[in-house]
Amino acid sequence: MTTFYSLGLTKPVLKSLDQMGFEETTPIQSETIPLALQGRDVIGQAQTGTGKTAAFGIPMIEKIDQDRNDIQGLVVAPTRELAIQVAEEINRLGKFKGVRALPIYGGQHMDRQIRALKDQNQIVVATPGRLLDHIRRRTIKLANVHTAVLDEADEMLNMGFIDDIKDILKAIPEQRQTLLFSATMPKAIRDIASTLMKKPEEVKVKAKEMTVENIEQFFVEVHEKQKFDTLTRLLDIQAPALAIVFGRTKRRVDELTDGLQTRGFRAEGIHGDLTQGKRMSVLNKFKQGRVEILVATDVAARGLDISEVSHVYNFDIPQDPESYVHRIGRTGRAGRTGKAVSFVTPREKAQLHLIEKLTKKKLQRLAVPSTDEAQRGQQQVAVDKLLQTVETSNLKSYHQAANELLQNHDSMELVAAALKMMTKERREAPVRLSGVQPISVKKAHNDKDKKRRFKRNDKKRDFNRNKNSRNRKFNQKRGGRNQNQK
Repeated sequence: MTTFYSLGLTKPVLKSLDQMGFEETTPIQSETIPLALQGRDVIGQAQTGTGKTAAFGIPMIEKIDQDRNDIQGLVVAPTRELAIQVAEEINRLGKFKGVRALPIYGGQHMDRQIRALKDQNQIVVATPGRLLDHIRRRTIKLANVHTAVLDEADEMLNMGFIDDIKDILKAIPEQRQTLLFSATMPKAIRDIASTLMKKPEEVKVKAKEMTVENIEQFFVEVHEKQKFDTLTRLLDIQAPALAIVFGRTKRRVDELTDGLQTRGFRAEGIHGDLTQGKRMSVLNKFKQGRVEILVATDVAARGLDISEVSHVYNFDIPQDPESYVHRIGRTGRAGRTGKAVSFVTPREKAQLHLIEKLTKKKLQRLAVPSTDEAQRGQQQVAVDKLLQTVETSNLKSYHQAANELLQNHDSMELVAAALKMMTKERREAPVRLSGVQPISVKKAHNDKDKKRRFKRNDKKRDFNRNKNSRNRKFNQKRGGRNQNQK
């Protein structure tokens, strides 16, 4: 295994890596960093959780002149959460070199971002729509950018950002280094590589690493009406430390969250309709363990990097197999093991087979658990807590009270009473969810094209308005005409 010390990095960066506890590189890092340090354009194929941020962040930081107060590096990310997370990691990596990264995304006041951009931030991490807004306003100047990164390019393609990405790259000097990272490589991403990158080197994580071997993968075949009861029983049996439950729609997330709270689980939901402040509040609670179950849509959960997540539940099977890889990658991080359970209706079995083909792994079947099994699961949690207390606590001060109890009561009854007090007895309140259409193989194949067409035509997205005008301005700028036109 390659170590960071063998890559010829500067002392400030090595000091940051040491403080972060990083010694050995991941495969994507060991192959990408040397190429990027040479100034080569790179296409990296790897899913979230493989160390991509350090793979592009370290070479970018090494090239930054910290004495200059201008933007020299740009990272484009599909979601707010990922932009924030990437900026935070770059700031940790660049701490001792004095390099700072600023996240820019929709949902924040534009005036606040404009003020922040006047500070010394050599790297900007931005979502496409808000970045284009700043470019049009000329509040972000990219004339001195020497390194541009497209992170999770396939997701930006799925969200309809492909034309925005092209416009952004055209606004950056041609004499730049471009690094592109994507879990999959559809034709549209290949087209970007061939037209807007210079002889890129390809780095691809091996197939067995793409399948996330440290995650146990299961499925439960269950009818739609039985899914929620099955989920709560599995949660009681498996007792996850932190779990993410994926729902297909915003409405689904809201209903699942309400249902889990009704049954006594500490659950919160996130999706795109929530304010940024609310989303960050929920994520902070989840990171701190005050919320044990996070219910999320695919987009809202992109980029989440919480190493303590032990279980992922695909309450609704994803609409395309690539999303499955992204979803289960939320667990089994930082060398830990994890479990992923997918709920599959009988009509969705063909979609399950597509997922197995992509991941090159056969998912293990789980039987639908009974109510009795769920109750025993919660009792086992209480037993484990009781035994841990026996093994780790000083109980001498309780011996006299315990002896008095044993003189007057049966020991079996006393232990049973203690377990009853410690066991969560779920309120079997009825929960009804709105139905969703099952995913068919045909729908799965066509879903990406439909999603792209919808996103491009969604006039609610302010960054898509007046698009012809925007493209004309970029072309005029690059052609040297009308330099003073806004």
